[in-house]
Order: sequence, then C-alpha cells, then structure tokens
Amino acid sequence: MEHPVTVENLTVAYHQKPVLREVEFSVPKGKLIGIVGPNGAGKSTLIKSILGLIPRASGEVQIFGKPYKQERRRIGYVPQRESVDWDFPTSALDVVLMGRYGHIGWFRRPSSKDKALAMSALEKVGMADYADRQISQLSGGQQQRVFLARALAQDAEIYFMDEPFVGVDAATEKAIIALLTELKHQGKTVLVVHHDLQTVTEYFDWVLLLNIRLIEFGPTEEVFTAENLQKTYGGRLSLLQESGNLSAFKA
Repeated sequence: MEHPVTVENLTVAYHQKPVLREVEFSVPKGKLIGIVGPNGAGKSTLIKSILGLIPRASGEVQIFGKPYKQERRRIGYVPQRESVDWDFPTSALDVVLMGRYGHIGWFRRPSSKDKALAMSALEKVGMADYADRQISQLSGGQQQRVFLARALAQDAEIYFMDEPFVGVDAATEKAIIALLTELKHQGKTVLVVHHDLQTVTEYFDWVLLLNIRLIEFGPTEEVFTAENLQKTYGGRLSLLQESGNLSAFKA
C-alpha cells in the first residue's frame, strides 16, 4: 500500500535563503501527526509546499504514490486563521459548501445532497445554528470551527491543518481534537502544525520535529524525547522550560 504522503529531498528557499532543506519522510496511514518546531522552523512552509501553494527549489511530493495535482481531491486543508479574509461577505454555510467544489465543480450549483453534507459538517463542529451567519460576525473559535467543517465537507482522506488551536478557547480546542481523533479512527490521516509542547503526547500518535531540516519523525513515544527537543529548539528549549511551557513534558 502506498503511503498517503511521501516527501523526497524537499528544499524551499525565499530570496535564495533556504527555509526548508532536504526534508524527506513518508507518512503512515490513519495516524494523527503533529508537526512541531520553533518559530521560523518552516512548519507552515512545509504544508504549503506539499500542497503546491508555494514553489519548491527542489524535491518531490507524492500523494498515494501519485503527483499532488492528480490526487488533490483526496486532501483537505485548514489554513492559519490569520491568513483568511474574514470580512469577505459570505455565510458560514457558503464557506463549508466551498469544500464540496472538488466534487461538484466550480461552475455547478450545489445539490441538496451537497447542502445536507455541509449542514452535517456544521453540526459535527457545533455550528449548525450559525449556518446563515456572516463569517465576519463569528468569534475566532467559531471561525475555526467553520473552516474545520469545510475540510470535513471535502470528505478527504488526508487532512493538513495549520495551527488549528491558535486563538481558540479550551472548549473549542477540546472539540477540535475530538473530531481529529474521530477522523483518525475512520482511517483518515491528519497532519497538524502545533506549537504547544505540553499537549503533544496527549494529542498525537506520531510527531515530526522540524527546524529547517527534519530532526526526527516517528511514533511520539519514541521521538518526543529531551534529546530530540534539544536538537530541535537548541537554546530556546531552556527558555521554554523556564516559562513553564514544558512543565508537563517527561523526558
């Protein structure tokens, strides 16, 4: 069986300065995977380069053994909330329906089935009562739930999520991780850019430690160690420890 995602020799550069260098890994099916590293490590860049949203200097990406363009319908994506124009005049339901366009085409109207699937996705994230609400009138946590519902409406096999827990309250974070766990149990593969080291062992089956280069990738209990975190964060690790951000970490 082909791996859901295979990355080979991936290098990305901005103004000739590498922000990712020779990254290689293969993702197992049906796992909830955290992408972890310091600010500027290239975590978001990794996702965007896999999805073809930014150019690669070198390297290849395969989705189930095929080029991304051939398999894009099998992928759901939740971008960073700050990258979205929340003032765009559209409702929560319309945003979720955008997740169906890969199935229905951009120039066809959504069917009653598509609308029912979109409403079902909103119900799963607790936002059905806000279907007609303009997205600009939603709170940060509600907006994140709507974008998660859009990804669910895609009925994808692989999900990429860029910092889905940033700016949300504890209840929303709990709801999101429960939904991601449910997707995993359905055999979906989920990759999440994540910044809170305290919850890595609780949330993720596998972890990818990144700092421009791939530091380590594998099952969380094997990879999320003090030694590997030191390699990933360097001197910043002691600052995190002093600030209490690693208080729950057990080496």
